[in-house]
Amino acid sequence: MTYTYLPLTQRQAEQIAYDWQYEGDFAFYDMPNDPEDLAEFLDPDQRTEHYYAVMDSTQLIGFFVFEPGQGSLELALGMRPDLTGRGNGTAFLESGLAFAIKQYQPRHIELAVATFNERAIRLYTKSGFEPVEQFQQATNGGSYEFVKMRLHTGVMK
Repeated sequence: MTYTYLPLTQRQAEQIAYDWQYEGDFAFYDMPNDPEDLAEFLDPDQRTEHYYAVMDSTQLIGFFVFEPGQGSLELALGMRPDLTGRGNGTAFLESGLAFAIKQYQPRHIELAVATFNERAIRLYTKSGFEPVEQFQQATNGGSYEFVKMRLHTGVMK
């Protein structure tokens, strides 16, 4: 499957923030549950040029956020709720990683995932990410355990 990466528009940000509702425990990822993240996601000045819509033909299927650092890249992502849990994650993630490596050329890519999200952790592990630390993070009105994972890209700078 071929995906296109385009700068995230205000309309797309609002669609993701207000229309994407995940089921069960995954409702944790609904944007309105974290007012700070929601405000950043909806504010074009805070959103920056590192926020991308992922398109499959004309359909918005997900987003990636790439935050560059010293030889590293912090990654955040989301897939449209009706596409999750159906075997689409590997192609979606691998495409995003290929885009990130081509665009930013990081030595490693890091992401954080809630430890309850075993499905995502399996996907990230299968794609080469390794856990580097666990930590508590205040979000969504509580404190939750996350695991930071790192992928070594093989890029030498």
